[in-house]
Amino acid sequence: MAKLAKFKTTENETSVEAFIAGVLPEQKREDSQVLIEMMGKATKEKPKMWGSSLIGFGKLIYTSPSGRAVEWFKVGFSPRKANLSLYFMGIDAKVRESLLLKLGKHKTDGGCVYINKLADVDIEVLKELIDAGIAGK
Repeated sequence: MAKLAKFKTTENETSVEAFIAGVLPEQKREDSQVLIEMMGKATKEKPKMWGSSLIGFGKLIYTSPSGRAVEWFKVGFSPRKANLSLYFMGIDAKVRESLLLKLGKHKTDGGCVYINKLADVDIEVLKELIDAGIAGK
């Protein structure tokens, strides 16, 4: 196993509820609450803040293609200004691509999946992505 690297974005004790309360616009805040419920139910974990704007569930050791290993969350998201950034860390690339074909309106960049709002995607497919990320499939 690769040596665990120091990473500036780490789990912390910042209040998820306080962070979400400040999310604007209201639709993004409501979608964030739905994502917290979905990911919490799927992982059976409480949401934790990672850095100043990421909400993660569970933990794993993620090794990047370059061989750098860091502690990270299994699934999570960030309600960014432009969109909701979704992360499914343990998911197999082929499974991810197969599910993304059915997800609905989204963009990808590296490991991130970007959606504007939950109404743009198939919630059942999103649940499958979350489950696959948790299971490492």
